[in-house]
Amino acid sequence: MITRSLHWRLLAGAMAAILLALAVAWLFMTLLFERHLERRLQAEMTRDGLRLVAGLVIERDGAPRIERPPVDSRLETPAGGYYWEITAAGGTLRSRSLWDADLRRPVPATANWRMQRVDGPYGQPVALLERRIELADHAAPVLIQLAQDSAPLLSARAEFGRELAIFLGLLWLVLSAAAWLQVQLGLRPLGRVRHALAALRDSASARLPESHLREVQPLLDSINALADAREHDLVVARQRAADLAHGLKTPLSAMAAQSRRAREAGAEHAAEGLDRAIAAMRRAVEAELARARIAVIRRQPGGDAAVRDTVERLLTVLEQTDRGGELAFTLDIPASLRLAIQPDDLSEILGAVLENAVRYARRQVRVSAAAGPEWARVSIEDDGPGIAAEHARDALARGGRLDEANEGSGLGLAIARELAEATGGTIAMSRSALGGLKVDFCWGPGVE
Repeated sequence: MITRSLHWRLLAGAMAAILLALAVAWLFMTLLFERHLERRLQAEMTRDGLRLVAGLVIERDGAPRIERPPVDSRLETPAGGYYWEITAAGGTLRSRSLWDADLRRPVPATANWRMQRVDGPYGQPVALLERRIELADHAAPVLIQLAQDSAPLLSARAEFGRELAIFLGLLWLVLSAAAWLQVQLGLRPLGRVRHALAALRDSASARLPESHLREVQPLLDSINALADAREHDLVVARQRAADLAHGLKTPLSAMAAQSRRAREAGAEHAAEGLDRAIAAMRRAVEAELARARIAVIRRQPGGDAAVRDTVERLLTVLEQTDRGGELAFTLDIPASLRLAIQPDDLSEILGAVLENAVRYARRQVRVSAAAGPEWARVSIEDDGPGIAAEHARDALARGGRLDEANEGSGLGLAIARELAEATGGTIAMSRSALGGLKVDFCWGPGVE
């Protein structure tokens, strides 16, 4: 999940980079601290070495003698951790701290002070400072050596490293929190784009607002260009569907007229065959138009339709038909009821079922509606023969072709189901209190 999240990838990358930088800082700061301690140690030992040189006296037999030795309690304590040793041609002079030990000479000394790490007396690792000097009245050079136990130096370095690690660990947490805040603020414009896309899904005419960020604006422009192309495709699809309906209406009407003439001329068999062909063509055309309409609805959701006004317009048209003029229509729909559906889509959803109701009703058709905070229901009932439960399941079964509806349901129910589902609704059929079929369209949760 982390690898698929830009938020967590940015945060993890920032935390890893900060951790690496602090680790490198810890390493170099520890080395710098150690170098600082070594320089101070060398300066202290050099100062004591100069005191040794200043107080050095070479006897006639070549033996060294110190008139004013450095004062340090460690130099007076055996194995005290601080030592000096002077080696001349006539003998060797040591601090009391060396006792019966001596300082090693790993490499020949130079004419300048030089410090190195060696194994010292009593098994202690020491920092050894040495220099070879030549006195004006003595031909043989004299070796001056000072050594100090390096354990305190290592202990100070380790203690400093621990404390620095704790501090840098806390600093890493603070910087990680700052990185989290930076990622949050940096990705906030993309979050606003995500919310703006919700409006774009609801309406094909909506567009994303401009952003004041130069990095985000190209993305918004690309999405708006895609929305323009989508809206254009929807307009073309609607126009093509309308053109197809109008283009086929005239030929089918002409064929129906030819069928009537053939029947009037006594060619009953030919007329029946022609009527069946016309009916099949009408079903195919209606099915394809419904599929095209569903595709458009799914790509252009949302809208605002007044339910009562839509139903009244449909009933006004149906009342002009032969069957509609013989029926009584009952309307029980609140005038304020509105659905988030395109008005044309609602007309096609309800119109298909109302046509079936008019076709099969005996005397009465009733349309009612109810709504709650998050749901709405529209019911269409008639007093016709109704439909068997097993036929209802077949007519509304998902995956069936639109022209596979059984008797009593007609093609209109299958089309209505597809259109209702495309708008986020459901359809259910049951026995009406009037004795015929009752079709319920429901949108939203909580409908009983």
